[in-house]
Amino acid sequence: MAGYPFLEPNIDVLKQIGHPIHQWLSTQQFDQSRLEERIFDNKFGLVDWKMDNGNGMFEAMPPFSFYEQWKPEPEKARTSASVIIGCNVGYGLNHLLMNTPDSHKIIVVEPRPEMLMACLGQSDYKAFIENKKLHFCPPNEDYLYQVIKNLDLQYIYGRIHMRLDIPSQQLGPEYAVWARKTKHLLENFSVELATLRLRQDIMVGNELQNFQQAMDNGSLMPMKERGTGVAAVILGAGPSLSDHAEALRKTPGHALYTTALQTMPVLQNLGIKPHFCLSIDYDSSMLRTYDRLDPEFAHDVPLIYSTKCNPDLVKRYPGPTLPLWTMGGMGTFVMQKHELVLDAGGNVSLSLSRLLRWMGVSHIVLAGQDFAWPKDRSHAKGHHAGERKIKFDPKRHQKIKNAHGEEIISTVQYLTSKREMEADIKKAELPVFNLYGGGAIIEGTHMVDMKQCVTKGLLASVPGSVESFMQELNSCCHPRQRLNLVPRSHKWSVSFRNVEKRLSRLFRKVGKNQEEIHKTMGEVEKFIKQDPLYIPYLFNETLDMAGLTRAKQRYEPQDLGEYKRIIKKVLKKVREVDRCVCGENKEQAA
Repeated sequence: MAGYPFLEPNIDVLKQIGHPIHQWLSTQQFDQSRLEERIFDNKFGLVDWKMDNGNGMFEAMPPFSFYEQWKPEPEKARTSASVIIGCNVGYGLNHLLMNTPDSHKIIVVEPRPEMLMACLGQSDYKAFIENKKLHFCPPNEDYLYQVIKNLDLQYIYGRIHMRLDIPSQQLGPEYAVWARKTKHLLENFSVELATLRLRQDIMVGNELQNFQQAMDNGSLMPMKERGTGVAAVILGAGPSLSDHAEALRKTPGHALYTTALQTMPVLQNLGIKPHFCLSIDYDSSMLRTYDRLDPEFAHDVPLIYSTKCNPDLVKRYPGPTLPLWTMGGMGTFVMQKHELVLDAGGNVSLSLSRLLRWMGVSHIVLAGQDFAWPKDRSHAKGHHAGERKIKFDPKRHQKIKNAHGEEIISTVQYLTSKREMEADIKKAELPVFNLYGGGAIIEGTHMVDMKQCVTKGLLASVPGSVESFMQELNSCCHPRQRLNLVPRSHKWSVSFRNVEKRLSRLFRKVGKNQEEIHKTMGEVEKFIKQDPLYIPYLFNETLDMAGLTRAKQRYEPQDLGEYKRIIKKVLKKVREVDRCVCGENKEQAA
């Protein structure tokens, strides 16, 4: 194609590796003659793109002035990444490619297929695509988030820069839209990774201590698609719950009422009894719930608990308990073939909605799901946070508008959870209704009041379906078959002892043996990741090892001590997994 000398070779390499961007481009419609007409040399003698108004993108100002600030700090460039929104004909992208090390990752999001074709047509990107420095991303939020989630090393050891291409914004509003979406995804990722990095040891440690009890408590697997004909209500602890409590108490209909464990004291105060409750929080502060919860109120309300919950929380619950395996822990790899393994998300109401959808309920009604608050109280009375008066703090809080145009207060965590729920609602076919009480607007839900709940039959289930559902749920509470898992700590100890001897010899002449040290460290990193049983508990150690293998330019004598520190922690954790999970199979260990 005239004016696109590199389009064919770039497209060929994308096709050869099965890149998703090739699939996306192949589904788009192009007018070849119009594409050829758009490319021209402007008054500066530079390749330019003719916009709909007849002007070139770079006729008012040459491209160089736009991109000087895009270069990352030299000291962190190797371990950082850049996400570009809008690629024009390649000026900003090429500036980054030429001014960053090979290890600096570059992600390009271009919502207009014709602009991506123009970019691919002007420069040879084959080498950058093949060595995985450059990644073109289709304009799809789910796919983009999966790409961003692979930037964990860049987040920890460097920086992730978002670069909105200013010239591209002349073409239309979609670039600002994708910049906003990308910013939200990066915020979600930072919250998720910070949680994992700081708290993974606690969460998986809890899961290990809960493992044998979870085996005794039973399995949720029989509940898949058992909610046919059931109308489900998720009761949150937002301030609006108090406003609707009396009406819900007087007109409960025939729905399945569900809630979070920490909301149980609120419902106790309001006189509303749920059919079951859920806990996903790992923190020991959840134990304070029992300070306000009457055991008699909860004795016949089943608790579905994430296996990452504090073990004492499960032991102290006065009613039946059922385990829920969640992503990010042992369930991710070990339990997938045996149990439901739920992506719990960052909020218990989100977890409930995903669980209820898996259970096959007919629709969901949200009540007290505010994700914000209007005055100085963020929760309904009875919640552990319901007694605190909150003053607006610009460092922690954000002001947004509710459906009535009133100013309300929220947090990054709340808004992140809200966006997650909105994304779920958008993807699922299950109708979700929001019994609205002045909180944040939840996109994709049908906003209703209590009168509409009654007149539309939103609290009505098929006769007998709720009772049948609860009978089956209670029948799940019996011990399940144990897994036959073989301990490996002895083999790991022997392997690491041999590697340490080798590294000790290499570090005696550290300057001369840089390549061999790097190779050996890389082999250890792969070894640590080999067994799915241990991977979740070794999350931090795998990142620490990656710091020694991929974030290190040159080894120094003190790096051997850092290596020994990491391996000591690895072996301690592997032994703990063997003790908690493989206890009865110790005689099988080599």
